[in-house]
Amino acid sequence: MGNDPAVIDEILRNARTIAVMGMSDKPWRASRNVGHYLAQNGFRVFPVNPALKEAAGLRCYPDLESAHAAAMEQAGQGIDLVDVFRAPEHVPAIVEEVIRLGIPYLWLQDEVVHDAAVARAHAAGIKCVQNDCIFREHARRAAQH
Repeated sequence: MGNDPAVIDEILRNARTIAVMGMSDKPWRASRNVGHYLAQNGFRVFPVNPALKEAAGLRCYPDLESAHAAAMEQAGQGIDLVDVFRAPEHVPAIVEEVIRLGIPYLWLQDEVVHDAAVARAHAAGIKCVQNDCIFREHARRAAQH
């Protein structure tokens, strides 16, 4: 099933505070570069990686719940998009956290596909994109304006 371009547009227009699940501190990793790009392009980025203190100069959080709490504390508004750079087997647990925390958007990066978990998210009212790159979609739209 392909992604709905209208959902991609909506996410990129409305989501301002992004948790990057699995963000790395290694410069050659896509998660680090995408997280850095988002931070440089007006998004508030909260890296989530329990093994790191920081990535791309941003403080890392051990889990989605602590990133969401930090976003609430800093701006009175929590995470509105979870961008996932984790293996597909981790997606169901992430979806359950997204639902529990009331986060409206979920984005699974290239090669991250879990149809059952995405169906569960949709059923809970979460708008989702899977197997696509938020950097590529944002940059393409930015170039058109």
